[in-house]
Amino acid sequence: MSRNPSKNANLALVALGANLPSSAGAPADTIRFALNKLLELPKVVTTGVSRFWITPAHPAGSGPDYVNAAVSLFCDLSPQRLLDALHAIEAECGRRREGARWQARGLDLDLLAYGDLVLPDVAVQDRWRGLPPAEQALHAPPELILPHPRMQDRGFVLAPLAEVAPNWRHPRLGLSVAQMLAALPEAALAGMRPVTA
Repeated sequence: MSRNPSKNANLALVALGANLPSSAGAPADTIRFALNKLLELPKVVTTGVSRFWITPAHPAGSGPDYVNAAVSLFCDLSPQRLLDALHAIEAECGRRREGARWQARGLDLDLLAYGDLVLPDVAVQDRWRGLPPAEQALHAPPELILPHPRMQDRGFVLAPLAEVAPNWRHPRLGLSVAQMLAALPEAALAGMRPVTA
């Protein structure tokens, strides 16, 4: 089977994060492992990889600093099949998707966006995006929501993503990644720094 995606392939955006050792090693090693696994996926072509960023754990005090990155890719897989592939990579590194939200973890791969798709529909995406902060840690959607409902609020997502897809535009907010990053309050970027070596 050809590894080249078709002309109808969609731009997919993925966030990577780790702040605990995994079966692949330390957090930065785990991110490298996950990136290599993404390169091996059929019908997927990676088009950009950000620098690694050191980011304080979210919420504050919930664990060691994270290593975060972002990747853009063209993909012929459906969004759900791509998400399943991301979850399989997480599982290969020892992650089990259970327990409290926003806890320390060996690997977290989030499908942020898939072209300009809004899933499962506009009303559901808008409802999850508008969830009050106090409820965000308590509730997880039972289905794939695209774009990721928290992406516009998170410096640890937007700073790496701006390196690989600054012009991607949120289909509900009408803002590019670069504009969403510029609109963040300073607190959303506090303590973040790119890894230079």
